[in-house]
Amino acid sequence: QVQLVESGGGLVQPGGSLRLSCAASIRMFSVYTMAWYRQAPGKQRELVAAISSGGDTNAANSVKGRFTISRDNAKNTVYLQMNSLKPEDTAVYYCNAQSPNFTYWGQGTQVTVSS
Repeated sequence: QVQLVESGGGLVQPGGSLRLSCAASIRMFSVYTMAWYRQAPGKQRELVAAISSGGDTNAANSVKGRFTISRDNAKNTVYLQMNSLKPEDTAVYYCNAQSPNFTYWGQGTQVTVSS
């Protein structure tokens, strides 16, 4: 059974950092495009950052220069390093795995940025 398990969320002050991890129990993890999405209360889920099987990355304009996505195919894990966090980054962050035939989601991890 495919599972995506996020960890690393929590409460952090503005300007602080967090590192999210997503451990994936997926065969052939390396062929999947991996991504992080977030959903704030009352808002639609939005793409934060993605990394292709080849390692190409893209990120939302709102997080460029602050967030970095990376992956370790040997560990079946994708990371999101979040620096200079702002209150508007507060949301539930979801891990996503996508191939031409399959899409999987994690359960989400809460990130709260507040003083």
